[in-house]
Amino acid sequence: MALGQRLERTIKTPGLILAGEALTLDLCGGLWLAAHRTLIVSDLHLEKGSAYAARSGQFLPPYDTRETLSCLHEAVARLDPARVVALGDSFHDSRGPERMEPGDRAMVAALQEGRDWVWIAGNHDHAVTEGVGGRYAETLVLGGLTLRHEPSPDAREGEIAGHLHPCGKVAMRGRAVRRRCFVTDGKRLVMPAFGAYAGGLNVRDPVFDPLFPGGFTAHLLGDGRVFAIGKSMLTRD
Repeated sequence: MALGQRLERTIKTPGLILAGEALTLDLCGGLWLAAHRTLIVSDLHLEKGSAYAARSGQFLPPYDTRETLSCLHEAVARLDPARVVALGDSFHDSRGPERMEPGDRAMVAALQEGRDWVWIAGNHDHAVTEGVGGRYAETLVLGGLTLRHEPSPDAREGEIAGHLHPCGKVAMRGRAVRRRCFVTDGKRLVMPAFGAYAGGLNVRDPVFDPLFPGGFTAHLLGDGRVFAIGKSMLTRD
């Protein structure tokens, strides 16, 4: 109860301004740019379950692609974007599109219909350049924003990236909550992973330190709202 009350008192942040552009942090884990009618999602990791089976014989429930696409369908139906940008690692490996079930492939085609669909190259799926519709790019510039998969060490203001799968953890009086989150210092932003099997890295991990040397705010995806939590309130795993 105390943890819930403390989170209720934190600032609820439906939107941010980054490089002069208005961003809406959606509870689905996507980023909505109303001025550009663009929905950004990151790290779908489609066909991760089938990748494990193909490589090691380790069988995971083969429903991650369908669940991820269903969540994406909900966001697309609700927001009706003119453009969707998948910010890299959309597939868990370069052969992911080959392993997709026909129904999942049809769902991707339906989501793309009538929209500009951009696949940004990621480290897992850089070799994917055809076979699933849309267009492919290394980076994409929208107004003052630069969209890429991996955060660059010397990025200018306005970079939006994925790759790190950030999660924030808050602990109080013996209870802890760990959620996917957006991370930003007002100059750059790192997206949460959207994929059902994507997992997450705690934002207190040292890998985030050089990206946000002056500190950051983690915007945790809660139940029905987004909570802005300062770095000092976040704990390690």
